[in-house]
Amino acid sequence: MTRQRVEEYFAACTRGDPAAVRAQFQPDAVVYDLNHAPVWGAEAIGEFYARVWARWDGASWEVNTFVAQEDVAAAEWTMRGVSSGTPFVVRGSEHYEFQDGLISQIRQYWHYDRIDPGIGLRDYPYATDERFAP
Repeated sequence: MTRQRVEEYFAACTRGDPAAVRAQFQPDAVVYDLNHAPVWGAEAIGEFYARVWARWDGASWEVNTFVAQEDVAAAEWTMRGVSSGTPFVVRGSEHYEFQDGLISQIRQYWHYDRIDPGIGLRDYPYATDERFAP
């Protein structure tokens, strides 16, 4: 159930659909991130991801690895987008908490660089690891 919820969350983000994103979260959910202030509430989270999707020319997200235990989970993910006509890839991880089957908290770990938005682990062989293939 938790992986399905995370997959639905990423699919909704990929569609740029704030209502579908909102539907994956508890009303008082929060998303913590290294790069910006927390986003509080399902409504704000849905709108936030719609703006990210639009900003990066229809960004897409996918889960690459996933582990879960009861009401907590962690995933590595890939986001693909376009910045000023140039495609880029961002890699990161998130830690989830669930309540009554919905996401109640996300803690995101990734780095944003305005000059070069594409980011991942230094020297990690993404191109040869099938979990990270497009």
